[in-house]
Amino acid sequence: MKTQEKNKKTHQISIAPMLDWTDRHFRYFLRQITKKAVFYTEMTAMPAILLGNREKLISYNDIEHPLILQIGGSHPEMMADCAKYAADYGYQGVNINAGCPSSRVQAGKFGAILMKTPELVADCVSSMLAKANIPVSVKTRICLSDVQGDGFKELFHFATLMKNAGCHHLIVHARKAKLNWSPKENRTEKLPLNYDVVYQLKKSFPDMIISINGNILSLDKAQEHLKHVDGAMIGRLAYGNPYILKDVDQLFYQETTQPLSRVQVLENMLPYLEKNSTQLSIICPHLMGLFHGQPNAKIYKQILASRDVSALKKFIKENNEN
Repeated sequence: MKTQEKNKKTHQISIAPMLDWTDRHFRYFLRQITKKAVFYTEMTAMPAILLGNREKLISYNDIEHPLILQIGGSHPEMMADCAKYAADYGYQGVNINAGCPSSRVQAGKFGAILMKTPELVADCVSSMLAKANIPVSVKTRICLSDVQGDGFKELFHFATLMKNAGCHHLIVHARKAKLNWSPKENRTEKLPLNYDVVYQLKKSFPDMIISINGNILSLDKAQEHLKHVDGAMIGRLAYGNPYILKDVDQLFYQETTQPLSRVQVLENMLPYLEKNSTQLSIICPHLMGLFHGQPNAKIYKQILASRDVSALKKFIKENNEN
């Protein structure tokens, strides 16, 4: 299989970078459910990587692979240094955040505001590739909300610049972006989804990996998207109902191993919870959705809220016997 085709297969299903959600604890937990989906870190700001506690910010557990570091920044040389650190830490790739619309990231001159200066994003891509021998991808939106029409012309221009700079993979949240609105406001009906624009982009760039993001709320929907693009990036669904991903490895990656049951997933997490007992207030909220929709979901959430690992062990024993 050619390398590009293999890469396309790798990126069929990915989990979106979500601030305060997709930290190392959640990724470790989710890896008990799917071994093959590509994970992205939370967005990590360029200055933090360069000047902060790098080990705390970007270290991870090896079980989390395949794993890509998402970076927020817009200074080509500094972004290149960040990419080098990502390579040194063993990440499979780095991703530039050029789509988050919040005012908080705009202040740092990254996120959706970078759609105003796609040439700068391209400069970042080329600088990063020159300094680090790992792939560089970009996550963006169709265009900014003040653009007339469907935004395909602007997205085509953006993609052209990225490809010419060496970007191998473009992830498009299939909405326009409204600056100074919160991410939640940017998901409202005022900014409707337009998957067809992303499908059209893939037709225009057959040799580039194109992934789609935005309100993908089932694996069936992901399969529908994959008829038109190379990858489907799942966001909030993975957090609220993580066990829905149990069939990812078999459906999309032809794995034959049977997925773990919910109870087995929880049992696998026990040593991790005990090892990180001082961080249960951070870890336990990530596990809340495991029994989503199940009769025992309420009692399970109560136990997690109490941070009582002994009670979790009892819960596992009782539900293993059922």
